[in-house]
Amino acid sequence: MDSSGGSSGGHRFRRIPRQSSTQLKMDPLLDENLEQWPHLNEIVQCYRTDWVKDENKYGHYESTSPPSFQTQIFEGPDTDIETETRLASARRGKAEDATDDDTPSTSGRQHTDALDVSKHFGQSPLPAYEPAFDWENERSMIFGQRIPETPVAHYGSLKISVKVLSLSFQAGLVEPFYGTICLYNRERREKLSEDFYFRVLPTEMQDAKISCEPRGIFYLDAPSASVCLLIQLERPATEESGVTPSVYSRKEPVHLSERERQKLQVWSRIMPYRESFAWAIVPLFDNSIGAASGGSASPSSPLAPSVSGSSSHEGVFEPIAKITLDGKLGYSSGSSIVVEISNLNKVKESYTEESLQDPKRKVHKPVKGVLRLEIEKHQTGLAELENISESGSVTNDSIDPGDHVTDLTFTKCPSNGSDGPQTSNSKWNFSDGKEVSGNGSNAPDFNADDFQAFDFRTTTRNEPFLQLFHCLYVYPSSVSLSRKRNLFIRVELRKDDADVRRQSLEAMYPREPGVSLQKWAHTQIAVGARVACYHDEIKASLPAIWTPLHHLLFTFFHVDLQTKLEAPKPLSAASVSLITIGIIIMYITFQVVIGYASLPLSTHAQLRSEISLPIMKELVPHYLQDTGKERLDYLEDGKNAFKLRLRLCSSLYPINERIRDFFLEYDRHTLRTSPPWGSELLEAINSLKNVDSTALLQFLHPVLNMLLHLIGNGGETLQVAAFRAMVNILTRVQQESVDDAERNRFLVNYVDYAFDDFGGRQPPVYPGLSTVWGSLARSKAKGYRVGPVYDDVLAMAWFFLELIVKSMALEQTRLFYHGLPLGEDVPPMQLREGVFRCIIQLYDCLLTEVHERCKKGLSLAKRLNSSLAFLCYDLLSIIEPRQVFELVSLYLDKFSGVCQSVLHDCKLIFLQIICDHDLYVEMPGRDPSDRRILNDRECQDLVSLRAALDNTSLDDGSEDRRNYLSSVLIQELFLTWDHDDLSQRVKAARILVVLLCKHEFDARYQKPEDKLYIAQLYFPLIGQILDEMPVFYNLNAVEKREVLIVVLEIVRNLDDASLVKAWQQSIARTRLFFKLMEECQILFEHRKPADGMLLGASSRSPVGEGPASPKYSDRLSPAINNYLSEASRQEVRPQGTPENGYLWQRVNSQLSSPSQPYSLREALAQAQSSRIGASSQALRESLHPILRQKLELWEENLSAAVSLQVLEITEKFSAMAASHSIATDYGKLDCITAIIMSFFSRNQPITFWKAFFPVFNRVFDIHGATLMARENDRFLKQVAFHLLRLAVFRNDSIRKKAVVGLQILVRSSFYFMQTARLRVMLTITLSELMSDVQVTQMKPDGTLEESGEARRLRKSLEEMADEDKSLSLIRECGIHENALSAIPERFSENRWSWSEVKSLSDSLLLALDASLEHALLGSVMTMDRYAAAESFYKLAMAFAPVPDLHIMWLLHLCDAHQEMQSWAEAAQCAVAVAGVVMQALVARNDGVWSKDHVSALRKICPVVSSEINPEASAAEVEGYGASKLTVDSAVKYLQLANKLFSQAELYHFCASILELVIPVYKSRRAYGQLAKCHTLLTNIYESILEQESSPIPFTDATYYRVGFYSDRFGKLDRKEYVYREPRDVRLGDIMEKLSHIYESRMDGNHTLHIIPDSRQVKADELQPGVCYLQITAVDPVMEDEDLGSRRERIFSLSTGSVRARVFDRFLFDTPFTKNGKTQGGLEDQWKRRSVLQTEGSFPALVNRLLVIKSESLEFSPVENAIGMIETRTAALRNELEEPRSSEGDQLPRLQSLQRILQGSVAVQVNSGVLSVCTAFLSGEPATRLRSQELQQLIAALLEFMAVCKRAIRVHFRLIGEEDQEFHTQLVNGFQSLTAELSHYIPAILSEL
Repeated sequence: MDSSGGSSGGHRFRRIPRQSSTQLKMDPLLDENLEQWPHLNEIVQCYRTDWVKDENKYGHYESTSPPSFQTQIFEGPDTDIETETRLASARRGKAEDATDDDTPSTSGRQHTDALDVSKHFGQSPLPAYEPAFDWENERSMIFGQRIPETPVAHYGSLKISVKVLSLSFQAGLVEPFYGTICLYNRERREKLSEDFYFRVLPTEMQDAKISCEPRGIFYLDAPSASVCLLIQLERPATEESGVTPSVYSRKEPVHLSERERQKLQVWSRIMPYRESFAWAIVPLFDNSIGAASGGSASPSSPLAPSVSGSSSHEGVFEPIAKITLDGKLGYSSGSSIVVEISNLNKVKESYTEESLQDPKRKVHKPVKGVLRLEIEKHQTGLAELENISESGSVTNDSIDPGDHVTDLTFTKCPSNGSDGPQTSNSKWNFSDGKEVSGNGSNAPDFNADDFQAFDFRTTTRNEPFLQLFHCLYVYPSSVSLSRKRNLFIRVELRKDDADVRRQSLEAMYPREPGVSLQKWAHTQIAVGARVACYHDEIKASLPAIWTPLHHLLFTFFHVDLQTKLEAPKPLSAASVSLITIGIIIMYITFQVVIGYASLPLSTHAQLRSEISLPIMKELVPHYLQDTGKERLDYLEDGKNAFKLRLRLCSSLYPINERIRDFFLEYDRHTLRTSPPWGSELLEAINSLKNVDSTALLQFLHPVLNMLLHLIGNGGETLQVAAFRAMVNILTRVQQESVDDAERNRFLVNYVDYAFDDFGGRQPPVYPGLSTVWGSLARSKAKGYRVGPVYDDVLAMAWFFLELIVKSMALEQTRLFYHGLPLGEDVPPMQLREGVFRCIIQLYDCLLTEVHERCKKGLSLAKRLNSSLAFLCYDLLSIIEPRQVFELVSLYLDKFSGVCQSVLHDCKLIFLQIICDHDLYVEMPGRDPSDRRILNDRECQDLVSLRAALDNTSLDDGSEDRRNYLSSVLIQELFLTWDHDDLSQRVKAARILVVLLCKHEFDARYQKPEDKLYIAQLYFPLIGQILDEMPVFYNLNAVEKREVLIVVLEIVRNLDDASLVKAWQQSIARTRLFFKLMEECQILFEHRKPADGMLLGASSRSPVGEGPASPKYSDRLSPAINNYLSEASRQEVRPQGTPENGYLWQRVNSQLSSPSQPYSLREALAQAQSSRIGASSQALRESLHPILRQKLELWEENLSAAVSLQVLEITEKFSAMAASHSIATDYGKLDCITAIIMSFFSRNQPITFWKAFFPVFNRVFDIHGATLMARENDRFLKQVAFHLLRLAVFRNDSIRKKAVVGLQILVRSSFYFMQTARLRVMLTITLSELMSDVQVTQMKPDGTLEESGEARRLRKSLEEMADEDKSLSLIRECGIHENALSAIPERFSENRWSWSEVKSLSDSLLLALDASLEHALLGSVMTMDRYAAAESFYKLAMAFAPVPDLHIMWLLHLCDAHQEMQSWAEAAQCAVAVAGVVMQALVARNDGVWSKDHVSALRKICPVVSSEINPEASAAEVEGYGASKLTVDSAVKYLQLANKLFSQAELYHFCASILELVIPVYKSRRAYGQLAKCHTLLTNIYESILEQESSPIPFTDATYYRVGFYSDRFGKLDRKEYVYREPRDVRLGDIMEKLSHIYESRMDGNHTLHIIPDSRQVKADELQPGVCYLQITAVDPVMEDEDLGSRRERIFSLSTGSVRARVFDRFLFDTPFTKNGKTQGGLEDQWKRRSVLQTEGSFPALVNRLLVIKSESLEFSPVENAIGMIETRTAALRNELEEPRSSEGDQLPRLQSLQRILQGSVAVQVNSGVLSVCTAFLSGEPATRLRSQELQQLIAALLEFMAVCKRAIRVHFRLIGEEDQEFHTQLVNGFQSLTAELSHYIPAILSEL
C-alpha cells in the first residue's frame, strides 16, 4: 500500500512521512547493504517507513458548522420587544460595524441545505437542545473510550526559532563575525542542543546571492527559568602585528582609524581560521514576569499590559504579543520578539562553558556592541502533524493549557543569585511581527534552509526513538603544550589505519548550510596559548556497523599569523589580493603540522566522561595496533596532553547489552546461521524481561516488530515465548511509564502509527497472534494453569485486539488497493473460516471473562468489555458485517434481557461503542439470531420490533436495508427505560440523543435522503413508546425531554408515507402520539426566568457518583450544564474548542458588575459541591453575561423550534386527516383541537406566530365543518378567546396576525355555522377577556382613562372589518391573498360578506365600549345614578347577542332602578328579560306563546327585538346556554314586571302583562293561578277607572329637558336629554339633584351654572371655564296631537281614554317679544313652541333619553290671542259634548263645567277676552292686522260667546237650588261681557 492519500475513496490508511525532505536521503555511511544485518534492516525500516494511520479507527466526524440562532422574541400583552430591538439595532447603526467581530458569533450551519429549510417551518429542535454538542467530549465519556494520541515526537512541545538580525559595535563592523547559538541549562551546566551556526558580514562583504540567514529552530519540553541561549562569537584570528580584538571593548568611544579598518578588512579576507571572541547568555524564561503582568486587558484588546523588568535593565520591554491561552504573556503565531543583547562578554583566555557561570572568576570585559536576535515561539501542535510541511518533521501534540509552568516570556535577566558578569542590559523591542499567512499553526513559515537543532535529551528520555539518528559529537576541550602556539585541530573519521595517506570518510558535517558531508572539520585557533582551549562542536556521521578499526584521527596544526611583503611561495596558503591606496600587497599565512591523536570508536564511543589522549609526532601504518604503537614517537613525553569529550547519539546502536544480544540472535535465526532449535534466541527473548526500562522503551518499536515477526512465522515454541515476552514487555511499559492512562500512549502510538505489518513484505501477523492467544485462552477455559501471564494478557487485551484488527485492515487494503476503481470503498474482506472460528472462540472466552469478573465487580472486566466492543467496532469496517453481527449476537446472548445492573451497564457501553461506528447508519443486516435462544421477554420485544421494522422497511422492500444494530439498540434502550436503576435510564436516554446529534450534525448525512433513512431506522422506537406509554410516563422530566427531542427529530425527517403509519393503527394510539406532542409543548415551553425562580430538583433525579453538575437550565440537554460550569470555571477557554465559535478571552474586571464579583462563581461552585442546591436562577445569575445570554438564546430557540416542529407535524396530520387515510376521531378531530389549544395557551415566540396562522388557515379550510360543529364549541370558544387575547398585544405583528385569525374564523363561520353563533362566542369571550385585561388606567390627576390594551383591542376589532387594510394584513401574515374570498370544497357560491363582518365587528366594539365606559364610571357610580343605569343598559344592549349576558346586565339594571325607586324603568327591565326568554322559546317552538305574544310584549317594551334569531338564542356555549331559558323563568320575570308596574301605577301595562301570563296557566290547567290572575285583572281595571274618573288629571311622571354645555361634561357636552322623574319632583328638586351630581365633578378651574330660562342657548357665546346646565319642564305629546295648533294645551283634554302612556315627543312653550324685552303687552307678545323627539320612548330601560330631534314653531301675538280664545272654546265644547255613560256621572260633569265657565265669563276675569279686544281691535293695532287675521279673531270671539251662551243654558238644566245664585252671576257676567264686546264688534248683538 503505497498511497499517501487522505481517507477519501478507498484510502482507509493515511501515510504520514517520517522525516523532513532534507533528510530523506539517508546518510551515505548508512546506505550500505543491510541485508546481512536483519535487525538493522528492521530498525532502519522502523524509522524510515512512513507511519500508517488508520483514519477510521477513532471515528470520523465532520461536524457541520454550528447553527445560527436568531434571538427569539417572546412577547407579552404589554411588551413590544421586536420593535425595541429593531430600533436599538437601527440606532447602533454602522458605527459599530467595525467592532462586530468581537461579539460572540453564533453563525454557521447555513448550508443545512436550502431544500431542508423550505420543507420545514423552523430549525430542528436538536441543535438548540444540544447547542454545544461536542462529539469528542461525548465519546470520551464512554467507559474505556480509546483516546487517540498524536505520535510522540522527538521534539518538545515548545518550538523556538532564533534568527540573527544584526551585530553592531561602537567601533564599527568591518570584518566578518561568526557564531554559534545553542540551548544551555545554567543550573545543570549542560548543553541541551547542538550548535546553530551563523555569520554576520559587514555590508561591503555581503554576497548578493545569499538572500537571508537561516533560522535556528530549537525544541524544549517545557519552559524553565534555567534554560537560556548560549551565544558564542568568533572572528578571524588576529594577525600578530595587527589590530587586536580589544579595539571592540575600549572604554572611550573611539571609532576605528582608517588604517585599522583597512588592516582588519584585508586580514579577514585571507585568514580562514577563527578565534573565539565573545559570549553571552540570554535567559528565555523567567518566573518573575508572569507574576508581574498585572491585570489583564479587556477581552477585545490584543495588547498585553506592559511588563516591567528588573531594575538592572536599561531600556524597556514592550511586548505586542497577544495574551495567550492561559492569560500570561507570550506569543501568538506571527508575533515575534526582537532582543538586543548588549551584554557581550569578551573571551578571556582559557575560559570554558562551565566557567561561564562561576561567580568566583574574574569579570570578563564587556564588548561595546549589540547583537540583535529575533526570537519567536511556536506552539507545536497536532495541526502541524496533520499537514506535515515539506520542511518540518513531525512534532509533538500540543501541550495541555494546564501544563504551562510559566510562559515564554523572554526576559533580559538571569535568575537571581547570579551577580557580576551576568548583569545583562539587553534591550527588548518587538517587531510588528511578520504575520504568518493564513493560520500560523497550520502553515509554519519555516524554510527548507532553517536549521533544526538536534535535541540531546532525545537520547535520555524514557520514550521510544521515532527517527533515525546515528552520529557522534566531538568536543575537543584542551591541548596542553610546553610552549605557546597558535593551535587548531583537524578532525576526520577513518575506516582503518593501514594506509596513512588514504582519504578519510566523508563523514563530517560542515558549518555552512547546504554543503555535503566533508572529509574533515577543524576547530578554532587558540592564539598564543600554552594550554589551548576550544569551544567547538564537531558532528560526525557514523557507519551503520562499526569494526574495531573505525577511528577518529585528530591532526594538530600551528599557524603562523604574520604578513610578509614578498612573492607568493608555492605553499598551502590562501592568498587574496586587495587594492588599497593603489598598492598590491600579498599576505601569506603558514600552517605547520605539530602532531596527531587517534581514538577507536568501538572502545570509546559510548563514554560520556572526558577522554585524554597522547599526541603522536608522526603517523605510521597500523598506528592503532599495539605492534605499531611501539614505533610511535609522542610529544610532551607521551603525556595525555589532549582532552576531549564525546556524545554518541544513535537510534541504531543500543547501549544495552541484552538488547544487542537479542538483535544478534535474531539476525542469526533469520539468516539461519544458528542451530535450528534456536535455544540462544529463546534465552535472548527471555532475558528481555531484565532490560532496564529506558533502554527497553527507546528500542520498543523495533523489539516489538521483531517479536511479532517471530509470532507470525516462528515455530510454536518460539511463538509462545515471543508472545509471553511481548506480554511482559507491554505490561512493563504500561506500568512503568509515567502515563497512567488505561492505554499507554507509547503503545497506542505503536499500534496507531508505527505498526504497518512489515509493509506487506511478510505475511500478516493476525492469524499467528490470534492462534497463540486463542490457544492460551482455551487452555484457561479448560482449567489448565496458565500462570499470572493470563491476567496480564487480559489487561493488555486492548493492545493485541487493536494489533489484530490493524493487521487485518492492512491486509484488506493491500488486497483490494490496486484493483479498486478510483473513489470506491474497499469491499469487506472475507475472513478465512479457520481464522474467523479462532477469533470467535477467543471472543467467546473473553466474553466469559467479562461476565464472570463483572459479577465480582472487577474494573478489569469493564475495560475488557470496552475492548471487545471496540473489536466489533473495528471489524465492522473490515470484514463482512454479518460476521461481526454474529459476534454482537453472541454478546447479547450472554447479556440477554434485563440483567444485573453491572452487566446491563456493560451492555449499554458495548452498544454505545458499536453504534458510534462511522458506518453504523449504513450498516444493513438481519439479526443473525436464527441460532439464538431468547428469553420470553426478549422474544416478545423482538417480535414487536420485527413487526415495527417490517412496517417501516423502505419502499424498495429490500430486507437488507434493515439495520440490525439499530434494532438491537432500540430494543435495549427501551428495556433500560423500564429498568429499576435510575442512572441507567438517564444513560440510555443520553445515548440516544448523542447518537441523533451525531447523525444530525454530521456533514456526511446532510442530504434529505440520508436524513430520511436515519429517521426510518429509529422510527420503530416511536411505535414502542406508543405501545407502552406507562414506560414513558414513568421517566422523570429530564429523561422525558431527552426522549421527546429524539421523537421530534425522527418525525421531522420522516417522509409522510412513514409518518402515516404512526397514525394508522388506532384512534387511541393516534391520541397518544399527540399526547407526546403536548408533552413537548409543556416540557419545552419557554418560561421567563421569573416564572420559576426556584426550580426544585426532580424527586427522582439519579444520584451520581460525585456532586451532580449544577443545573443552569432544566430545558436544555444535561450536557449544557457541564459545558456552562466548565465555561464559567475557565474564564479563558482553550482556543477553537468545538462548541464555541470564538475564543473566550479573560473577562474584563469592568465588565462584571459589582453585584456579580468573580468570587460569587466560586461560592456557587462550592455550594454546589457541598450539595447545597443553588437555585437555577442564582446559578444563572452567577454566569458571565455573555454565557447567560447564550443560554437564554439557546432556550428560546429550543422552545421555538419545538413549537414549530409540533406545528409542522400538526399540519401534516391535518392534511392526512383530509384524505381519511389515518385513524382518528373524525367527528371531533380532537387531536388537532387539543394541539391548537395547547399552542394558544403557551408562551410562543413571534417566529411561531408567523408560521402558525397560515397553518391555522389551512386547517380551517380543510376541516372547517368539523371544527365549527357544535361538538367543538369549547375549542372554538378557546380559540376565539386566545385570538382576542393576542389582538390586545402591544406587538403589532402579533396583533395583526390575530386580526387575520379572527377573519379566518369569521370566514369559516360563513360556510360552516351561522355567523350569529360565532358572534355569540366572540361576545362571550370578549366579556371574559374584559375581566382579564385591564381596560382602564389611572391618570396623574387620579381620574381613570382608557388603557392601551383597550385601545389596541378596539383597533384590532376595527381592522378586522376594514376591507382596505385586509389585503396587506393577509399578505403580512403569509396567507394567499384571496384566502377570505376563496370558496371551500363542496360549496358553489362565495359567502364572504364585508357588511356582515362589519356588523360583527361593530357589535363587538359596542361590547368593548360598553365595558370600557362601565369601568371608567367606577368612581362616580354611586353618585351619578343616571350614568350608572345608562352604563348597565349599554352593557345589556352590547351583550344582547348572548342571552345569558344580556339577561345578567338587564337584571343589574333592574336592581339599580329599584334602588332609585324608578319603578317603571325597573319594570321595563323585567319585561325585557322576559322578552328575551319568550323569543328564545318562540324560536324553539316549545313554549305556549307565539310571535303575536312577542309583538304584544314589544308594545310595552320596544327594546324587545322583533326578529327572532333561533341560532343566537339557542347558542349553547359551555356555561352559556338555553338551559336557563324556560317558560317558568319567563313567567317569573313577567310577574316581577307586573309588580313593578303596579308600584309605578301604570296599570294598563299590568293588564297587558297578565294577559301574557294567562295562556301559560291555561295550557297547564293551573286553575288556582288563573283565578289569582283574574282577581288581579279586576283590581287593575278598577284602578284604571279610578285614574280616569279623577277630576284632577292623572300624571304618572314629570319630564324635564336638561341641556349640558361644557367640555368638562365629556360625552354629554352640547347634548340635551329628557329626564323622566317621579310625579312629585318639581323643577327645583331636579335642579338641586343635578347640581349635586355635577358639582362634585368640578375642579378648581370650573364652576357650575344653571341657565334659568328655556331660551335657545348659543354654546359658542358661553363663558369658558363655566359648566352650564339648562333645565326646563316639558310636557309629553300625545300620539295624535296637532302640534301646529295655536291653541293652548290643556293636558286633561287629551287623557280621555285608557291609552298606553308611552311618550317619545315633548314640548314646551317660550314667550318672547321681537323688541328684545322678555315681556310685553298682548299686541307684542310672541310665543315659540319647541318639540323634542327622544331616542326611544318613556318609560324606557333608563331614566333619561337623548334628544335626537328638536323642532320649533313661532306664533305671532294675534295668533296667540286667537289660540287662547279657541282653547277656551274647545274646552267648553269638549265638556258639553262628552258622552256620559249614565246619569250617575252628572256630578263630576257639573263641577268641571262650573270651573270652565267661571274662567270664561265671570266678571272678575273678563280681562282675558276683553284685553284681546282692546289690544287688537281698538285704534292703531286694528289697522296693522291683515283682514284675514281680523276676520279670524272676530270669528273666534263670536264662536266663544256662542258656546258660552249654550253652556249657561246647560248649566241651568243641571243645577239645583243651591247653585241658583252662582248661575245668576254667570248670566250677569255674560251680559256685561257681551255689552263690552259690542263696542268692538257691533255684530255681536245680532249674533247672540
